[in-house]
Amino acid sequence: MNEVERTVKSTGGTALIRRLPRNVWVVTITSFLTDISSEMLINLIPLFLSNVLGVRTVVIGLIETVATAAVSLLKFISGWLSDRLGVRKWLAVLGYGVSTIAKPFMYFATSWGWVLGVRLADRAGKGLRTAPRDAMVVDSVDEDQRGLAFGIHRAGDTVGALIGHAIAMGVVLAVQRGATTLARDTFQIVVVISIIPAALAVAVLALGAREVNRVKRQPTRLSGSGEEARFSTTSFDRRFRLFLIIITLFTLGNSSDFFLTLRAQSAGLSIVGVLGVWIVLNLAYSLASTPAGMLSDRVGRRKLLVTGWTLYVLVYLGFALATSGWQVWVLMAAYGLYYGLSEGVTKAFVADLVPKDKRGTAYGVFNAAIGLAALPANLIAGALWQGVGKWKGFGPSAPFLYGAALALLAVVLLVKLPEEDASSATE
Repeated sequence: MNEVERTVKSTGGTALIRRLPRNVWVVTITSFLTDISSEMLINLIPLFLSNVLGVRTVVIGLIETVATAAVSLLKFISGWLSDRLGVRKWLAVLGYGVSTIAKPFMYFATSWGWVLGVRLADRAGKGLRTAPRDAMVVDSVDEDQRGLAFGIHRAGDTVGALIGHAIAMGVVLAVQRGATTLARDTFQIVVVISIIPAALAVAVLALGAREVNRVKRQPTRLSGSGEEARFSTTSFDRRFRLFLIIITLFTLGNSSDFFLTLRAQSAGLSIVGVLGVWIVLNLAYSLASTPAGMLSDRVGRRKLLVTGWTLYVLVYLGFALATSGWQVWVLMAAYGLYYGLSEGVTKAFVADLVPKDKRGTAYGVFNAAIGLAALPANLIAGALWQGVGKWKGFGPSAPFLYGAALALLAVVLLVKLPEEDASSATE
């Protein structure tokens, strides 16, 4: 039994949590506040597009596709820059700031093009912040704390999401109780409220986080003959490259959660019911994240990922077959458990696979791969559901059957991912 296992057994993990450094808690609070803001809006946006602006699902998929694709390169560049400059904090602050500035403009949206513009700016902020923020978390903790640190971070993020949905639900109850479609004025009220926690999040990160000097500043040339001037995935361990392929395949079937919101509405839930199932999801997510992260430090990341992705397959099959609102409530709780088992663990797994001086770049590549895979994923989901042009599509079940099939294939490949080579140390 190693030191981590003895500590967990004797204290139930509380000592390990107390050992987490300042940056983990600052980043967690930042994500908590950001998700209060973002999640007030995120699952009202597809309803606003569909119910208020009359946009078809294929266009809703296109909006998320373009927004995601446009920032995929930013995710890579920001991670790469954070390694080159040895700077994590201020790139992350810049990213959160861009998203905060973009939010108020959603109030004035009168067309899907306007919504797309705001989403582009908001996702650009996410693209700037994600890789350096994640690398800052890894730089701040010891190897045996990675799963726990990301578990705590994801739990805080998700509690924020839960509160954000609860606030949105409160507004809907106050303005249009029992409504089955969203009204413009309700959406605008939520937009205004969302600005407050977003601004607080930027302040917390800017004033509270500390730069960690574990990353040696490196030359920033984009051209030249030196090794430092070039980027290639061959500079990473073979297992990381294979994992990128697997996560890309998984993401090709993992369309935007916008489609889950529309699926919940199509199953007969009111606006309040739709927000309610997201609260259930985030509650399950927040409760599972920290235990899953701690468990991954003890038994290994891949076992947790295989379990989480297998649950995803079952949940997506359930969404394909759902015919009533109560089934959506159960499925969303299970979907939250999938998130808890997978999200933080996946990020810790990436850190396990790469050298410490390339973590920012690795997170940039990882997030860019997911973003680029989301391009066809969202378009395919929209087309499968409602069709495009003269093609009518197959209905609400089709995107979820497609996603379950690709996820199952990804699970098989993850199980077959080679064990770590003795010669490929990452530290």
